[in-house]
Amino acid sequence: MIAPALFSLLAAASVGASPVARQAEDGLHVRAVAAGKQYFGSATDNGELSDAPYVAILSNTSDFGQITPGNSQKWDTIEPSRGTFNFARGDVIADLAEQNGQLLRCHTLVWHSQLPSWVTNGGFDNATLIDILVNHVTQTVTHYKGRCHHWDVVNEPLNEDGTYRASVFYNTIGPAYIPIAFAAAAAADPDAKLYLNDYNFEYGGAKAAGAIEIVKLIQAYGAKIDGVGLQGHLIVGSTPSQSAQTTVLNNFVNLGVEVAYTELDIRTTTPATAAAVTQQAKDYAATVGACNAVAECVGVTIWDYTDKYSWIPSVFQGQGAALPWDENLAKKPEVYNAILNAFN
Repeated sequence: MIAPALFSLLAAASVGASPVARQAEDGLHVRAVAAGKQYFGSATDNGELSDAPYVAILSNTSDFGQITPGNSQKWDTIEPSRGTFNFARGDVIADLAEQNGQLLRCHTLVWHSQLPSWVTNGGFDNATLIDILVNHVTQTVTHYKGRCHHWDVVNEPLNEDGTYRASVFYNTIGPAYIPIAFAAAAAADPDAKLYLNDYNFEYGGAKAAGAIEIVKLIQAYGAKIDGVGLQGHLIVGSTPSQSAQTTVLNNFVNLGVEVAYTELDIRTTTPATAAAVTQQAKDYAATVGACNAVAECVGVTIWDYTDKYSWIPSVFQGQGAALPWDENLAKKPEVYNAILNAFN
């Protein structure tokens, strides 16, 4: 833990030739913008960018007006050893977004996972780890200054019961690591929108309440927070209703921040039945519809757009089929149209 006064002091302290982005008359991003949102977007990862048909769809700005690097801006990739930074992988995706005229939503600065061992096992004291955290955030945000429209500053800091997740940062610094990270990010790029990001906020309850307390903590320290990201890793048939999700969104908005769905996918048992796909379409409509209903919900990002590159099957055995495009890069008409129409 550090005192607010000390915190204030510390806070001061290529893809090659990319495909030409194309835009049809209608699509998910076009429909989102027409509804007053900033974007509909997709995550991607470097290993997928050698798949030309995949990249062609990703570069279609009718559907995708924003790209999020799934892994290439995480700590273990960017700063694998102390003070040694490598932005090459993140730059590839940033360049692709820029060449396509798409927004870049950046992910993520401070997370308990995908940390290099020198951070997790370094045995640093409070002051040293604060210096390390501030330097990492400062160097990373400065490198991408003017390119990242949004930053997930702190990712997944909460347990399901709304308490702080144990991590090297929380265990050493205490809750103050969160406002310290936000202050450092704001100092490095005052124009970027800074987000707290986590999963299962969509269900309300203790975890969403914990996030409200974190927003208040950041604000109490005088640090800047612009938004709360709801990851949206949901399950077919147990996705909260549109009205329930709208209530959750408004609870955050009432704190003076914007909101967004940042990693949306809705998984089912595989192979997906026709009934499951129909329910999945309804669940996507409920979630996107909640964003559509709240003016301060600025956009929706799906966690990659195709089942071909989804993370779900490798983590949840026997589950998948979570995205609007199938493994063959074909749209699932029922799901796609449900999202499209949810922006009406």
